[in-house]
Amino acid sequence: MAGPIEFNIDARDGEARSGTLRTRRSVIETPVFMPVGTQGAVKGIRFEWLENEMDSRIILGNTYHLFLRPGVDTIRQMGGLHKFSTWNRSILTDSGGFQVFSLTDLRKMTEEGVEFRSHLDGSKHFISPEVSMDIQAALGSEIVMVFDECPPGDAGHEATKTSLELTARWALRSKDKFEELQATGADTGKHAADGLNGEQALFGIVQGAGHLDLRTESLDRTVDVGFDGYAIGGLSVGEEKSVMYEVLGHIAPKMPADAPRYLMGVGTPEDLLEAVSCGVDMFDCVIPTRNGRTGSAFTSNGKLNIRNAKFARDDRPLDPDCSCSVCRRYSLGYLRHLYQAGEMNASIMISHHNVAFFLETMRRVRESIRTGTFAAFKAEFLANLSRNASFDV
Repeated sequence: MAGPIEFNIDARDGEARSGTLRTRRSVIETPVFMPVGTQGAVKGIRFEWLENEMDSRIILGNTYHLFLRPGVDTIRQMGGLHKFSTWNRSILTDSGGFQVFSLTDLRKMTEEGVEFRSHLDGSKHFISPEVSMDIQAALGSEIVMVFDECPPGDAGHEATKTSLELTARWALRSKDKFEELQATGADTGKHAADGLNGEQALFGIVQGAGHLDLRTESLDRTVDVGFDGYAIGGLSVGEEKSVMYEVLGHIAPKMPADAPRYLMGVGTPEDLLEAVSCGVDMFDCVIPTRNGRTGSAFTSNGKLNIRNAKFARDDRPLDPDCSCSVCRRYSLGYLRHLYQAGEMNASIMISHHNVAFFLETMRRVRESIRTGTFAAFKAEFLANLSRNASFDV
C-alpha cells in the first residue's frame, strides 16, 4: 500500500457503495459494522468468536475509557493495544471527544482543550487535540479520529456554529500533532511501534447538528484540511430520527467519493440501511451488546424481548434465519430461563447473536449492492421488520 490505508469502491447501486478498505492488518469489506470494544474488549464477546465465527475484520477502541483505565503508560509498556488485547486485526480508535462532552457537569472546556473529572473516581484529567493524538499513537490503532466537539442534537444555529468553529481549529491541531508523531514517533521510544512511522490513518469529523448549511460548511472545511477518511459525527444524540435521515441524505453524497465515509455511533439495523442508501461505508454502535445485556435480541422478525413470558416454553431459536452458534443450539425457552435466573450466559449469548446478526446483515447488504438489488433488499428487510413489529409484545 502507498499509504496507511487503501480504499477502493468495487460496486455501486444508486448512492450505496460496496468496496474494500485495506490496512496493514486486514482487508475489510464495506459497508462494514465495527463492534465496539470500549475497554479493549467487545462486551461479552471473546475475540475467538469475532475472528473465527463472525469474521469481524475491525473493531473500535474507546480512547477516553482506555486513557482512564488501564492508562496509556500501561498499554504503551505492554506494546500497544493489539499486543495487550491479542486482537490482531484492525482497530479504529475514537478521539475521546464524545465521552468527554457527555460529562456535562464534570468538564470545563477552553480553546486549549477539556479539563474533566473521571466518572470512575472524580480525579481530574485533561484532553486536547494533541493529547488525544498522543493517546491514540500509544494505542497503535490503524485508524485515528481527530479530537472534536459534539454539540447536542437540538443545539441552535448560533451555538452549533460556535462549536463548528472550534472543531475546525481542533482538526488542524489534531492533524499537525498526528503528522509530527507519525514522522518522529518510533525514534522517541514513547509510543507503541505499531502505530507510528506513517502506519496510522487519520479521519476528520463533520459536525453541524441538524443544520444543513453548517453540515456543508463543516464538510468543506474538513476536506480543505485533508484526511484519509471522513466521519459524520453528532447524530443519534437526541435529535428526531427524521432529522438524522435528512442530514445523512444531504451530507453523505457530498463527501469525497474516493475516501471512506464513516457514520459514528449509529445505530439500529434500520438506521444502517438508510445510511448505506446515502453512501456511508462504516458504522459502529454499542446497541448490539447493550441490548443483549438487557435481554433484547435483534432478529429478522423484529426485536425480541427474552423476558416475555410467552417464550417460556418456546423451542424455536432466537432467529430461525440466523446461523450463529447460539441460534444453532439454544432455544428461546432455555435462553429466557437463563436470563430470568440471572445466569450471565444469557446476556453473553444474546449479545453474541446480536453482533452476529449485525455483521451478517452487512454481509447481505454488500452482496445486494454487488448484484444491483440493494433497493429491493432494503425494502424487503424493512417490510419484514414492520410486519413482525408485534414479535416483541
